[in-house]
Amino acid sequence: MAEENAFRFSLSSHPVALGFFLGFRLAALLTYIFGLIFTSNFVLIFIIVILLLAADFWNTKNVTGRLLVGLRWWNESSSTGDSIWVFESADPQREINGTDSRFFWTVLYSTPVVWGLLALLAILKFELIWLSLVIIAVILSSTNAMAFTRCDRFGKASGIANSMFARSSRGLVQRIAGGLISRVYGG
Repeated sequence: MAEENAFRFSLSSHPVALGFFLGFRLAALLTYIFGLIFTSNFVLIFIIVILLLAADFWNTKNVTGRLLVGLRWWNESSSTGDSIWVFESADPQREINGTDSRFFWTVLYSTPVVWGLLALLAILKFELIWLSLVIIAVILSSTNAMAFTRCDRFGKASGIANSMFARSSRGLVQRIAGGLISRVYGG
């Protein structure tokens, strides 16, 4: 399995950018999880995870998105103070590496889901102080996912997202909905 993943990683047109993209996200998640397990120093874990999340947000928005899938976005303020979202995409004739695209969209969409599950866990364990950190992570990763989805004019993101979520969430959604209905109606 590790050799297969290493082979897929080697097919990337920009393995360094892909490495940083995966590295920042994994580092933030693992720091949070291991910090929760092995230490009670919330301030240290909070600072480290926030720095990793900020680095990931900036890297994804400005470097990785442009190199891996030819997309970039930013936010400007108009003269009236309104927020304007600006989306940039590469020349449609540019060939996007399939490996880069799959890794990018899969990780981009799965990261907010993982952070969301960690938020649910923090709520269930009544660790509300840790929940504040997870909410920041959900907001940052969801903002990038939403902005890149809007930036993708040619539908690559929606096709990958639909296939990924159709496979993984079909049974999950049915179980959750069924469980909620049975709890509400007592059946």
